Amino acid sequence: MIQSMNHRLARFCAVALWLGFVPLSEAQQPTPPGPTAATPSTPTPKDPRTRARAHTELGSLYFQDGNLIVALEELTLAAAIDPDYAPALSTRGLVLYYVKEYESAEKDFRRALSLEESNPDINNNYGWFLCQTDRAKESIPYFERAYKNPLYQTPANAYLNAGACHIKNGELDPAEDALRRSLRLAPDNPQALYHLADVYYLRGNFDAARKQLADASRLVEPGPEMLWLLLRTERRLGNQEEERSLASQLRRRFPDSAEYQELLKGNFE
Repeated sequence: MIQSMNHRLARFCAVALWLGFVPLSEAQQPTPPGPTAATPSTPTPKDPRTRARAHTELGSLYFQDGNLIVALEELTLAAAIDPDYAPALSTRGLVLYYVKEYESAEKDFRRALSLEESNPDINNNYGWFLCQTDRAKESIPYFERAYKNPLYQTPANAYLNAGACHIKNGELDPAEDALRRSLRLAPDNPQALYHLADVYYLRGNFDAARKQLADASRLVEPGPEMLWLLLRTERRLGNQEEERSLASQLRRRFPDSAEYQELLKGNFE
C-alpha cells in the first residue's frame, strides 16, 4: 500500500513538473497545486498533445484518489487543449459516469472510439460503462476487442469485466471461461475470485463458491457484496452460526448498504 502511494506520488510530481507546477514544501498546507510562471529551468511544454497528455495523467491520478471534481477539471482542460486526444475523452467518460452524467459520458466514449477505434483501453472502458448502465449485452464485443488486442497490457481487466457482464446476462459458461482466463493472467485478483464464486453459487455448487470466497477474503477485506455472497453461501450450506456471524458483520460495517437492506427484507436470492 505504501509503495503504491509512493509510486502514485512520484507520478503526480512528474506530471506536475511537465505542467509547470511546483511541489509544496512540507511546511505548507496541502492545497491543490497551482500554475507558476515558466522559468528557464522549468520549461512549459508547447506541443498541445504533450500538454493534453500531461493533464490527462494528472486527471487520472485525481480520479484514482476519488477527487472527481478536480479530475473532471483536468480532463476537460486536456480535451480543450487537444480535442482529438482520445484518452482524455475516455477517462473523462469514466468520471462523468461517477457523477451520474450518463449522456455526456456516452458522448465522450463515442467520440474517443471514433478517434481510436481499436484502442483496447477505450474499448474496455466503454464496455464497462455499458455494463454498469444496464446494457450488458452490448458491452461484450467491446471487451472482446480489448482482450484480443495483442498490444493490450492488461487483458486480465477486460476478461474480468467480460465475465462480470456475462453473469448479468445469465451466461454462466462464457462468464466462467472469461474469469478463468483473467485469473490465469492475474491469479490474485479478488474481484475475479468473487465473480467466479458467484458463478458457482448460481449453479448451486456452494462448496466451490465458499472456496473461491475464502481465497478472495485472504487477499482483501470483504466489502458488502462479498459479505452478502458469503452469508448466502453459508446459509445454503446450513451453517447457521457462520451465517449469523456474517449477518452481524454486515450490520456493523455496512448498515447503509443495499445488501444489508436485502438481509432485513429476507431477500436471500
